[in-house]
Amino acid sequence: MRAVGVTEFGGPEALQLVDVPQEPLGPGQVRVRVAAVAVNPTDTGLRSGLYAERDQVEEFPYVPGMDVAGVLAEIGEGVETDLQVGDRVMGIVVPTGAHGAYREDIVLPARSIARVPAGAGDAAAATLPMNGLTARQALDAMALQPGQVLAVTGAAGAFGGYVVQLAKAEGLTVVADAAEADEQLVRELGADVVVRRGDGVADRIREQYPDGVDGLADGAVQNEAVLPAVKDGGQVTTVRGYAGDGQRDLHVHPVFVGQYAEEQEKLDGLRAAVEKGVLTLRLAETFPASGAAEAHRRLEAGGVRGRLVLTF
Repeated sequence: MRAVGVTEFGGPEALQLVDVPQEPLGPGQVRVRVAAVAVNPTDTGLRSGLYAERDQVEEFPYVPGMDVAGVLAEIGEGVETDLQVGDRVMGIVVPTGAHGAYREDIVLPARSIARVPAGAGDAAAATLPMNGLTARQALDAMALQPGQVLAVTGAAGAFGGYVVQLAKAEGLTVVADAAEADEQLVRELGADVVVRRGDGVADRIREQYPDGVDGLADGAVQNEAVLPAVKDGGQVTTVRGYAGDGQRDLHVHPVFVGQYAEEQEKLDGLRAAVEKGVLTLRLAETFPASGAAEAHRRLEAGGVRGRLVLTF
């Protein structure tokens, strides 16, 4: 079957259509006929070889991708589900070797999929699982209470936008960063206070909340530069493994969405949040699978709001 992957690590031009064998279906698993996959920064890192040592890559092709949407094609033995063959589903993929989302057909743990939100197309639905679950995991880790203040950096991005919307639905006050061009978007997502993004953002947050915020979701990967925005004893979530500098009594939680890859109830909760209007699916543009290189170039050039999606 067709997939998009690399036979050697490199720039966007390294991506190519490749043939991969169909994965066998085992107990507790499902097969999804893939219609759409989201393009994320983790995919560009995988393509370039950033994770090669961590993943102990031994053979090619290597297939990126963490989000899929499509049709439930087969249900393995021992799966208890109300889903049926033919249902439209979305899922999260933990990529390894040729097992990545950028393929026409993929086998996943049954608990890695959920029904797509009612009224959402496959391309839009594919933008939700990975970033939505990462946002859910970040908020779960901080366990803030209604009325507390959460700062969000990278609020115009996919992860940050979902954090803002989920946090507001849970009664938190949200202060978020934004470039001038994104300020209206971030306000529409629900931020109560918007400060200018970039160097010095911690100072600008402290100007609004002199005692510091209760929690921080650092989607912009500013790490130690933004920690001063948080009060002593506050909660911090990071998305690239940063565990804090140990300088103050902060509770820093690096989030790794693979830990939520089989949290089906969480994924289905995101579906319900979309249907209730709590979450907004933000699809920027679609490309055919053969246009994966161009999609990666667009993403790496920066400035994309919403998600780029490949279609099969």
